[in-house]
Amino acid sequence: MNDPAGDHPRAHAIGVEEDDEQQVPRQLSAALAWKKQQSLTPPFSLSQMGKIIRGCRKGKGSIFKSHTRNRIGQVKLRALDYAERQGYMKGVVKEIVHEPGRGAPVARVQFQDPYRYKRSNELVCAAEGMYSGQFIYAGKKAALVVGNILPLYQMPEGTLICNLEAKAGDRGKIAKCSGDYATIVTHDFDKGTTRVRMPSGSKKTMSNKCRAMVGLVAGGGRTDKPLLKAGRAFHKYRVKRNEWPRTRGVAMNPVEHPHGGGNHQHIGHPSTTRRIDPAGKKVGLIAARRTGRIAGKKIVDKD
Repeated sequence: MNDPAGDHPRAHAIGVEEDDEQQVPRQLSAALAWKKQQSLTPPFSLSQMGKIIRGCRKGKGSIFKSHTRNRIGQVKLRALDYAERQGYMKGVVKEIVHEPGRGAPVARVQFQDPYRYKRSNELVCAAEGMYSGQFIYAGKKAALVVGNILPLYQMPEGTLICNLEAKAGDRGKIAKCSGDYATIVTHDFDKGTTRVRMPSGSKKTMSNKCRAMVGLVAGGGRTDKPLLKAGRAFHKYRVKRNEWPRTRGVAMNPVEHPHGGGNHQHIGHPSTTRRIDPAGKKVGLIAARRTGRIAGKKIVDKD
């Protein structure tokens, strides 16, 4: 009778006795399976490679999502329609309210629906000087008065605006924080564009069909008063999202942050990182064009 253990080339290598015919296939298959598993298993375990840094965790959402339970609604301009493109719509400011998590006051404006027998309510960031009971007009033929909504090509150069659309019809995306405003710099009617100075100071060229509200957003100077104590900061960010308090990277352990560890709180290497770095290393100044303090005189573009 043939001995399977004796015939198999690896039977003796794994210590299989030749007289045990029943155990050879089982032991051989177990040994081969174990060897295959060892070849597939990496030399390390993912559980031994440190913690996932905070920036990676925030991308997942989860506990870092915005707290929207107490928000009163979407704050945006009236939907662009034929009435605004060709004439104007009259609205009345019903009330000015506070929205949790937003520094700027919000105006509830009521318009008569031009196509159906009903009224439509819109929420917009209130302009400085707006009051309850005020009539505002939205459209191409509206007057240049604080609170009115006009397309850019109907406003002269130098006008201060807020609730500005980035693209025509998107109902307002730019200059909506308290005290913010943009400035119309120049018009190019041949190309149908307008150059606007943003709240950051940079300039942007956009379609002159974009709408904006005349004036600046109310609530300016809100950040001039210091918070002074942790309790106020707690309540400020409680209605926004989970972003306070924020632990510094140098105060962490090496397992938690690339800047952590050491006998003193110091980074220990340049704080700049490449844009193509892996996610666990992208902290500090990511793909910085320049670093350090700005030296010399600031040249302001007057156009």
